[in-house]
Amino acid sequence: MAIANILWVDDEIERLQSQKIFLESKGYHVHTLTNGYDALEYIQSAEVDVVLMDETMPGITGLETLTRMKAIRHQLPIVLITKNETENLMDEAIGSQISDYLIKPVNPNQVLLSLKKIIDNKRLVAEKTTTSYQQQFTELFMALQDNPGYQEWTDLYKKLVYWELEMEKSDSPEMREIFYNQKREANAVFARFVSRHYTDWVDPRSGESPIMSHQLMQFKVLPHLEENVPLFFVLIDNLRYDQWRAIQPIFAESFRITEEDTFYSILPTATQYCRNAIFAGLLPADIEKQFPQQWKNDEEEGGKNLYEEEFLRAQLKRLKKDQVRVSYHKILNHSDGQQLVGNIHNLLQNDLNVIVYNFVDMLSHARTEMEVLKELASDEASYRSLTRSWFEHSPLHQALKKLADKKIRIVLATDHGSVRVKNPLKVIGDKQTTTNLRYKHGRNLNFEEKEVLAFRDPRKAGLPVPSINSSFIFARENDFLCYPNNYNHYVNYYKNSFQHGGISLEEMIVPLIKMESRS
Repeated sequence: MAIANILWVDDEIERLQSQKIFLESKGYHVHTLTNGYDALEYIQSAEVDVVLMDETMPGITGLETLTRMKAIRHQLPIVLITKNETENLMDEAIGSQISDYLIKPVNPNQVLLSLKKIIDNKRLVAEKTTTSYQQQFTELFMALQDNPGYQEWTDLYKKLVYWELEMEKSDSPEMREIFYNQKREANAVFARFVSRHYTDWVDPRSGESPIMSHQLMQFKVLPHLEENVPLFFVLIDNLRYDQWRAIQPIFAESFRITEEDTFYSILPTATQYCRNAIFAGLLPADIEKQFPQQWKNDEEEGGKNLYEEEFLRAQLKRLKKDQVRVSYHKILNHSDGQQLVGNIHNLLQNDLNVIVYNFVDMLSHARTEMEVLKELASDEASYRSLTRSWFEHSPLHQALKKLADKKIRIVLATDHGSVRVKNPLKVIGDKQTTTNLRYKHGRNLNFEEKEVLAFRDPRKAGLPVPSINSSFIFARENDFLCYPNNYNHYVNYYKNSFQHGGISLEEMIVPLIKMESRS
């Protein structure tokens, strides 16, 4: 342990010499002073890691000294030591941003514990994280070998996200590398699992399957409708489960989170397929059949998600819920968001309010276009941090906070996630081949069979057939699909960017969260 410099300020410091000797025996360097004036002067020139300060001293009190110290060095940790246990003093001390509070008489171990919490906390947490993950590594490895089903994959992915977030506390590059290798292996096994089972999942005649995009409204949203309790279905597009975990504490300040669930996104894990499926309650092939004028394939001109409200109302009618009072709001920019903030209370008269918020998808696409965002979202940790910062200051957060004291329910979900791509694969196609990096469809695709999941007959995957002999192919794990022309340029441009459309845990197993107002 590196030596930490402690300043102990107490007008009866001579009585604390035994405690000073005890702390020095534990590796701390302790400097003592008897009044606040000398302490203020000392911290301006000396290196101090923690201040231990008596609350009652002649001259200026501990609280007054504390306030002046914070003005000089705002981040300096201060532990207040006092005989006074009155609640208003504790409130004042906590409001002055003390790091800890000890009641006299204190014993040496109390002081030592307080210092360890303040100085050694990060190191101790990092060591504990590394040790705990080492113990879990074998259990996760065995679970991957145990032929997990779709529910077990959900549980496994949640555990991997938990450890990914915990690894941010670790200072061991070796353990982080071991974890990321295990996560890569999990994605490889998951891709094989999806490849084997996907056609069964989307076949209504087959057996058990996970809840997927086209079943979300019917089985996971509409059952929460209740008379006199407005239901808000909030869809933040392209929100991964780890990004949900990053913004979860902000929601928890205003709402009671009753369930943190997941569902499976359909393929392709792309907005026009997944989100249309959510609101239509149909697979893309069936949407094209029932709404031939509204459905547009990738290569066709025009917006691909212009009819979500129409699809939603048709689904409600089909489910005999067309009497439900419903509103639909799609937020595409900050101005739309501010209008939502101003109008949010008017939505309480509806049974169901759908809010589609497009920010995260814009962020992920901009990630490949804007150099500044390439710097801000260079890896998963910074991507989560950027998502949290956006949500904390977003109109969506402002709008929902205005409802925190109302009796409402919220179901929060997404359409698909994204994955950071690293490994390029060559694909050859004609002019009609789509440009998406994680999936492609076309008539004359040339690719390595073993590298992708291919559907020669798209209908088996619940997908439209854009033209005769069209095939769909999907990238797996962290692969991305590039044409041979200008190959190196595109590889360098898109490598390490966040993309979606293919098969990975991050894209397919996505958050489904239920919340209630605390009232």
